[in-house]
Amino acid sequence: MMAYEELFHLRTLDGHASTRPLELKYYNIFLLEGSGTISVDFVEYAFQGRVALFTSPYQHILLNGTPDLRIEQLSFHGDFYCIEYHKQEVACNGLLFNNIYKQPFIPLHDGELHTIFNRIRSEIKQNQPFSEPILRTYLQLILAFSSRTKLQMQSLKVAEAPSGIEQFKELLEKHFLNNRTIDFYATELALSPTTFAKRCKSYFGKSPSQLIQERVVLEAKKELHLTRKSVKEVAAALRFEDEHYFSRFFKKHTGVSPTVFREKVGISIVADSSMR
Repeated sequence: MMAYEELFHLRTLDGHASTRPLELKYYNIFLLEGSGTISVDFVEYAFQGRVALFTSPYQHILLNGTPDLRIEQLSFHGDFYCIEYHKQEVACNGLLFNNIYKQPFIPLHDGELHTIFNRIRSEIKQNQPFSEPILRTYLQLILAFSSRTKLQMQSLKVAEAPSGIEQFKELLEKHFLNNRTIDFYATELALSPTTFAKRCKSYFGKSPSQLIQERVVLEAKKELHLTRKSVKEVAAALRFEDEHYFSRFFKKHTGVSPTVFREKVGISIVADSSMR
């Protein structure tokens, strides 16, 4: 079991750090102030002003901006705050984190989150060891405020969706284990593959094949983190021919093997509960 100082930390990144890919094995909340681009799993988003970015373990993250870009990074391990266990309180899993369909950040129109970050920083500096319950409460507030904002944004975005695209999400959730071709989903939506691909790219910023692959990777991460299945059992559950092919696929998309991912991220406490 790691010390809590290793499971939860807050830091400010300098300008040089923001130009290199970040190796992140924790959940992260970044507060960005300035302008630039955010690349998450090789999908690039532009931002301006103040935003909060949410990332999950072993995503490919690149932050790039103007020299005056300010970056604050709050990292936490699942052993410090389990987003699956606290899903009823904050509803952030699948919304802020592990959401392949929506942009991974929200705009900040007030100083609410910055104030909480400052309180966290003060707690860490002034109290050694720091109070775990207090920091968890601050983190829960951040996630609750942010989830509310993301839900409001999401309801507005759905109204702008091209015909069939929101239905694709439902189809993908239902069929990704057994159907991983663009033609299958285009046929289900009564669209040509070309039209489907264009609408998908325009709305999600990603190609259909990229979304299909990301959905499989997301499920693999869930199985490795939320269950005690062996890598071989996870591969079988995800309909891979064998565990070696699954391991190559997983490493290609995350940069680490399934075994290393499980070692670094750990197995969630919900793996042994009836909540899963």
